[in-house]
Amino acid sequence: MDMLDFPLLNFVTFLPLAGALVIMLVIRGDGEIAARNSKLVALYTSLFTFAFSLFMFQNFDSSDAGFQFEVQSSWLKPFGINYHLGVDGISIFFILLATFLTPVCILSSWDAIKVRVKEFMIAFLVLETFMIGTFCALDAVLFYVFFEGVLIPMFLIIGVWGGPRRVYSSYKFFLFTLLGSVLMLVGLLVLYAMTGTTDIPLLMQADLPFDVQKWLWIAFFASFAVKMPMWPVHTWLPDAHVEAPTAGSVILAGVLLKMGGYGFLRFSIPMLPDATAYFTDFVYILSVIAIIYTSLIALVQDDMKKLIAYSSVAHMGFVTLGIFTITQQGVEGAIFQMLSHGIISGALFLCVGVVYDRLHTREISRYGGIVQNMPKYATVFMILMLGSVGLPGTSGFVGEFLVLLGAFQSNTLIAALAATGVILGAAYMLMLYRRVVFGPREHHDALSMPDLNSREMWLLIPLVAMVLWFGVFPNQVMNKISPSVERLIAEYNDKLNGQIHDAENIGQE
Repeated sequence: MDMLDFPLLNFVTFLPLAGALVIMLVIRGDGEIAARNSKLVALYTSLFTFAFSLFMFQNFDSSDAGFQFEVQSSWLKPFGINYHLGVDGISIFFILLATFLTPVCILSSWDAIKVRVKEFMIAFLVLETFMIGTFCALDAVLFYVFFEGVLIPMFLIIGVWGGPRRVYSSYKFFLFTLLGSVLMLVGLLVLYAMTGTTDIPLLMQADLPFDVQKWLWIAFFASFAVKMPMWPVHTWLPDAHVEAPTAGSVILAGVLLKMGGYGFLRFSIPMLPDATAYFTDFVYILSVIAIIYTSLIALVQDDMKKLIAYSSVAHMGFVTLGIFTITQQGVEGAIFQMLSHGIISGALFLCVGVVYDRLHTREISRYGGIVQNMPKYATVFMILMLGSVGLPGTSGFVGEFLVLLGAFQSNTLIAALAATGVILGAAYMLMLYRRVVFGPREHHDALSMPDLNSREMWLLIPLVAMVLWFGVFPNQVMNKISPSVERLIAEYNDKLNGQIHDAENIGQE
C-alpha cells in the first residue's frame, strides 16, 4: 500500500492519545521507576508524532489550495454528522507547531515536575491530541469537541501543578473560555438548523441572510476572542501564565492562543463574510486598544511571566488586525505572526523557567548583572528578546511587517496607531533585558547561578535557530500558506460581490 493512502492524519492525531493510554494502563505504581517510564513513553510518543507530522508536511502539495490527507467516515449517522479530518496550507503549520512544542514541554518538565508525574504526562499527551484535532477537524461538531476538549487537560495542568494561586487561575481560565464557547455551540446549532450540515467545506459555501450572519458572528467571536485572547476578555491570561508550570505556559502561549485566530480564519471569514465586513472596524478598534494598552501595562510589570503574558496579548492584537484586513499581506502576516509568536513566546517562557528553577522567584528586581555568570543564557535571551521586538532578520519582523502592510491598505489611521505597538514592544522587552542581564549586581544568589546546562541548551538552541531561520527565509512558510490564503480571500470577495450584486438587482426591481 502507498504510504500516502495510509490514514496519516488519523495516526498523527491519535498517536499521543495511544501513548497516554499506555502510560495509564501499562505503567503501575507511583514510584521513581514509574515516573521515569512515564516520562520516557511520553517523550518517545511525542517525538514519533512530530516525525509523522514532518512526513505529512514533506508530502504536502503546496500548489494545492484545497484540503489534503482527508479522512471521512460516518459518525452520528441519524444527524448526518461525519468524522472528517483534513489539512490545508493554513492548518498544516499549526499542527507542526503543536507536535514540535509538545516534546519541548515534556523535556522542560523532566526534573521540574516531581509529584504525580504519570498524571502530568497523560494530561500533556491528551492535550496534544486535542490540539492537533482542533487544527485538522473539518466537521463543526468535531471541531467543537476538540476545541473544548483542550480545556480539560489545561485546567488540570494549571490547577494541579501550578503555583500558589493555581486553583483560582485554573477556574478563571476554565470559566472565561467555557462561557464564550457556550455561545459558539448555540451558533453551531443555528448553522446546522439552517443548512442541514456541519461539514466545514460545505458551510463555507453556504449563503446565509445578513441578519443571521450578524448574530452568528457575535456568537463565534465570543469564543474565539476569549481564546486569543482579545482585549477586554484577556484578564484570565496573565493569571494563568503566572500560576502555570513552565511547560503549561509554553504550550498555552505557543499553541492554545492560536486557536482563536484559527477559528476566525476557518469560521468567521469564509462562512460569515457580510457580518465580517460589517464588524471589521469594531475588530480594528479592539486590536489597537490591545496593542497599545497591554503594552503600557507590560512596561510596569515586575513579574517576568506577567510581562511576557501581556506582550502576548499585544502580539495577538497584531494577529486580529492582520486577519480582518482580508488582504493577502495582512492574512499571511497574521498566520506568520502566530507561528513566530508560538516559537518566540514559548522560548521566552522556557528562559523564565531556567532562572526560576535556580532562584525560585520571577521578580525582575531580584536579578541583575547575570551576564557575568550566565553568558550563554544572556546570548539566547537576547536573540529571543530581539525576535519578540521584531528586529529585521528574525521571524518576529516578517509577521509584524506584513500585518502593518495589510493594515495600511485597509485603514491608514489604524495602521499608524498599531505601529506604535512596535515601539512600545521594544521599550518593555529592552527594559526587561537590561534589568535582568545588565542591571545592578545587588543579589549574590543571582550572581552565583550556574549557566545553561546541556539539557537546557538542547531545548533552547532549536527554538533560537527557528527564529533566525524563518526571519531570513520566510518563503519556507509563505509558499505553503499563500494558495490557501488566496483561495480564502477570493471566496470572501466573491461572496461579498455577489451580495452587493443581488442587492442592486433587488433595488432595480
